[in-house]
This record gives sequence, C-alpha cells and structure tokens, in this order.
Amino acid sequence: MRLISLVAITVLVCACGGGSAPMQSEKNLRTLPTAVMQQKSIAYSPFRTANRDNESITKLMIQEDLGLLQQAGFGLIRLFDSTDEVAKQTLEVIRDSKLPIKVMLGMYLNPNAEQSNQTELQRGIKLAADHGDTVVALSVGNETMVSWSFVPIETSDMARYLRQVRAAVNQPVTTNDNWAFFANTQGVKPPTDVLANIDFVAMHTYPLMDTIHNPQLWNWQQINVPEGQRAQAMMDAALTRVQFEYQAVRQHLNASGHAALPIMIGETGWKAEPSSNETLRAHPVNQKMYFERLEDWKNSGDGPVTVVHFEAFDEPWKQGDDKWGLFDVQRRARCAAQPLNAQLAPAPGSCDATQAQYFKPNTNTGPVTAAQFTVYAEVNTSGETRPDVLPLLNAWENGTTANASEVNESSGDGSKSLQINPLPASWGWGMTWSVAGVDTDLSNFTSSTARLNFRIKTTYPGKLEIGFLTGATTDRTARDVYLTIAAGDYGYQNDGAWHQVSVPVSALIAHSAPAFNMPTTAVLQMNRVSNLFVIADRYDKTGKAQNANVTTPILVDGIRWTR
Repeated sequence: MRLISLVAITVLVCACGGGSAPMQSEKNLRTLPTAVMQQKSIAYSPFRTANRDNESITKLMIQEDLGLLQQAGFGLIRLFDSTDEVAKQTLEVIRDSKLPIKVMLGMYLNPNAEQSNQTELQRGIKLAADHGDTVVALSVGNETMVSWSFVPIETSDMARYLRQVRAAVNQPVTTNDNWAFFANTQGVKPPTDVLANIDFVAMHTYPLMDTIHNPQLWNWQQINVPEGQRAQAMMDAALTRVQFEYQAVRQHLNASGHAALPIMIGETGWKAEPSSNETLRAHPVNQKMYFERLEDWKNSGDGPVTVVHFEAFDEPWKQGDDKWGLFDVQRRARCAAQPLNAQLAPAPGSCDATQAQYFKPNTNTGPVTAAQFTVYAEVNTSGETRPDVLPLLNAWENGTTANASEVNESSGDGSKSLQINPLPASWGWGMTWSVAGVDTDLSNFTSSTARLNFRIKTTYPGKLEIGFLTGATTDRTARDVYLTIAAGDYGYQNDGAWHQVSVPVSALIAHSAPAFNMPTTAVLQMNRVSNLFVIADRYDKTGKAQNANVTTPILVDGIRWTR
C-alpha cells in the first residue's frame, strides 16, 4: 500500500552491482498471460472501517466485493500480502464461487524482520501452489527500495527473497516499487540485483501525489490554459507525466541489458475526494478522466502490459491516504466505475464533465484598512469590516476531524456562539475559518498593538493551539501561524466559563513555521491570510499522547482582529 510518492528524475547513475546473481536470459523469463493482462486490473483490500486492526474480514464481505469487481469487468486483482485473513480467504472465494478473476499475489515484507518475512514468503509460496490456476504472478515486497520507503529493504536482501520465491513457484515473479527505483534515477539503491531476478517490472507512478510533494515536477495548474479547458489540460498533462516515467524505466532496462523485461504499471490512481490537501484536483470526475486515459493508453499497444488501478474501494483506516477507491466505502460506484456496468449502484453526485476540478488562483481584495476585521460575531461594532462572504468552517483531513454548529449560548456578544466538537484522528484535530477562493490581506495587522481576539468556553483538558494560516498548499506556500496556549495564557481558562482571549499577532508570528509537508520557502505572507482563524490540538504539539481522543466540546465567539 502506498502512503506517499515521488521523486524527480535527477542524474542517471550507472548500475555497477558487483556480485549480483546471473541475469535472467530472455528465454528464461516467465511470461505473463496475455489474455489476463489485457483485462482491466485493480488493487484490492477488503478493509471497511477506521480501525483495520480490530476489523474481522469475512468471506461474505470478500464475495460481495469481488462480485462488484466482476460486474465492472476487472479480470485481475492485485493483493498486497499473503495473509490468511485477506489472501487465503480471497483465493478461496474465487475458487469456491468459480469467479473469472485472476490474482497477482503479494508478499508484504518489513525491514529487519527476517523471521516474519520468511513466514510471509512461505504462506505466499503455498497459496501460489494451492491456487495455481488463479495466481498468475507473485510480487515480493511493496515500495521497499525507493528512497522514501517506509519499509526499506536492501537490494541484496530483496534479490535473495526473489530468488527464493522464484525457485519455489512456477509463476512469474517481481517486486512492486516506485518508477524511480526501476529507472535508477536516485543513485542510492541501483536496481541491478533486482532486475536480474524478476520476470517483469511492476512500477508505481502517482502524478497526483507529485502535486503535493514536488509540485514543480509537472505543470498541473495549467494556468495559461483557459478555465473551460484547464481540467482537460491537467489530466492530459498527468498522463504525459506517467508516460515520461514509463519511458524512463524502459530506457534504463534497454540500456542495462534487460530489454526483454515487460513493464506493468503496478500501481497508480487519482483520488476522488481530497483527503490530504488535494483540493482543485481530487474529484470523481477527475478520477474518471485519469482512469480512462490510462486504459486508452494501455489498449493502444504503445504502453505497459497492464495498468493496476489503485484502488477498488475506499479504506477509512488510511485517513489522509484514503479516497482512492473507484467505489466508495459503501460499495457505490464512482464516476470511473459507473460506465463499466449500468447495474452498479452509483455513488451520490454528478459525473458531468463540468464538475471536474482545476486550479483557480485565489483572489485578493487588497489590504484591510479598518481598525477591526471581524471573522465571527453577531454584534457589529463601529469601524469594523468583515469578509465579503461569510467564512466557511472546515476541519482538517477533509472535514473529518471535527464538526461545528451554531448554538443558543451567549458569550455576551449576541445570543449565539459556535460549538466545536472534536472528532480526532490518532494525531489530533483542527478547525479552520476561511473564505473560499479568497486570500485576505492583513498586512496592516502586524504592529505591536495588533491582536487576535476571541471568546471561549470549555473544559477541554490541557493545551490548545490557536492562530491562522498564510499562503496555500496548492502552490506550496502554506505557513502555520499557531501558538500553543495553556490555562492562564492571554486570558484563556478551561474552567467551563466564558473568557476573553487576546493574543498579540506578533506572538503568533514568532511561532510560525512552514505547514505540514511544506518547504522552507513557505514564508510568512500577511497579505495572503487564507485561514482567518484556526483552533486545533495536534497532540505532539500540546504534549498529549497519540490516540488521546479528547472530544470535549469548545464554544467560541467574537473572533476579531484588531490593530
């Protein structure tokens, strides 16, 4: 399973793997079944809840899932491991129900875990023998040798595992990894030993994730294209990026004596909803556009032997890495899957092409010159100004880590206030106030007398974070301007009564830092305040334990900037 991606092509480094195993000759390569590869392929996991460790997977669940995939015309599924819970049960369902589905069987490996790795390999070898008519290929390890791997394994160890598995089975064998490893662009772990011991390449490519982790790698914003054509241009450019990475792998194979190795896109996808800052990109229509472009390319005969789409169903346990599914967690077909069979129950929402997302720069109405800028309050005060549009409340992680509602509770500023209800992830939660598509210029609110003011009532234990955000994740300029406060700081108390809090903007600025996963170039831009107010609790910042799961409600009111 994939968490993050992508590295840019840097310098091609010569692979000089001394002591590697003899190279597989072309005549010794095991052939992937052409008829199977021509079918649609997809990665499959059955997990449906937010806590996979406590989830019981049944054959009935798997049978429902495979039935949907069969209806959609998928003839090959990729499994990530050889566990009894998933792989064994899945293969038994296929056998017992006589489903026309073949399997690329995975064996999930971990670093410095020889005993458990051997157990996994033996399970996979046995399943490949017991289900020889269904298992058409095996993959040893997943994203273990790319530079950013979360489960790093040395190429010499991987080559040893590959030889062990290949000697024990009859099917073609490979390992799944990022394209940059197979193209040898990193200069860290040359693929020489691995290429000598596989029957085909299974490369991963994720242009969507490049827009988060390396947004200059390809032109996803297409700002010079008219808005009405920008979504199409973005998705065309995404395909071009995939093709570039495919060709980089092919060129290295050809140059290193492995021209006979076929290439499979072992994993790729496009999110249907933003779950980790993929706004203006992730949408069911964009996912459909990506899926169809990849299928057309595969079917043209000029590309890979097959494309394994990631993935079949949403998996809530992945949190910020969720929403890749062609079906949602309720097993409803999204836009990419609906045309595959009209009998599939559709997910809600329009699949009209006009719904496709594309980049739209935020507007900016110029510096706020009033003495007071009010974000949320019932009572109007003399000399204030407010956003032209009512700010929207949005919780972090695509609205999942908290919710908010207006309640009949007076802080002394009108008759109502906002109640924030944390719904924390393992790391905490956050709630933001922003105006969609608008940056607010608060550059006049940086003097020594400037304050961020609000009223609060809560018994929330421990510390909180408060502040604002400048810049945007879409152009890698987002900067957190947050301050951790405890009872007694700036008027804050957590004793269940209303209190006025007034924090110097200078104190907030002093604690600012690039937002999560942003580069050091994400500097403070007070002329681009995108989140006008943030209240949060990231447990590693406030001293709480992971999975603290603090859900105490918080009432806020009278949010005002003053200078």
